Amino acid sequence: MGRFATTVALYEELRPPYPPSFFSEVAQRLAFGMQHALIDLGTGPGLLALGFAPYVGRIVGVDPEPAMLAAAKNAAERASQPFTLIAGKAEDLPDDIGRFDVVTIGRALHWMDREATLARLERLVAPEGVILVCASFSATDGRNPWLGDYNSARRVWSKESLWSESGSAGRTHRDLAGFFQGTRFHAADVIKVETSHEISVRDLARRVLTFSSSSPDVLGDKVDSMLRDVEQRLLPLSREGSISEVVVTMAQEAKR
Repeated sequence: MGRFATTVALYEELRPPYPPSFFSEVAQRLAFGMQHALIDLGTGPGLLALGFAPYVGRIVGVDPEPAMLAAAKNAAERASQPFTLIAGKAEDLPDDIGRFDVVTIGRALHWMDREATLARLERLVAPEGVILVCASFSATDGRNPWLGDYNSARRVWSKESLWSESGSAGRTHRDLAGFFQGTRFHAADVIKVETSHEISVRDLARRVLTFSSSSPDVLGDKVDSMLRDVEQRLLPLSREGSISEVVVTMAQEAKR
């Protein structure tokens, strides 16, 4: 069973969303069209690929977790959207898979082997293609005053080694220059879209279960205790049980 197998049911619902305005902004800035093909590495439940689907001609998703692929397949069927799904790691894709105009990577880059991934990207990206490393996260500049307490609660309930690993994810997403150093790719642009929405304290507590370091599989019979603890920490900061969340959605572009 993969590290995210027990998070699937909650992942799409509770992670900070990729809003429609993000997809339209990126597609407009980069002039996506029906002649373009997109492959999403570490697709999970297909959030990125399906979000960009209206703006490109073909989408492909790759993921090693069978339960995530099943969720992506169901999401594509609900949207009546053709979506080719491939089971496996991005690093292990066959040479004959072809080239793509757009390669997207969401909350997955920090799980990938750098050298193997770079070698595969050399073969995947079309001559005029781009790589988009995308992230969606709660703003950390003070506009989410509950975030410090929330992260403290996550540390309490996460395996420390895995928390450290997941905590490095943001740095991995942001240091594309370092990731692509020594290759033909270079970081070209950053596209950011900010949105805000209301989220219940209950759902923020349940979001803890979407991380591999604090998944239902990791927490086991401590799930209910975790939910109670996180809710108790956040309720004094909420308004009638809900919290306003400012979300930053980012696409970092890399090209040859």
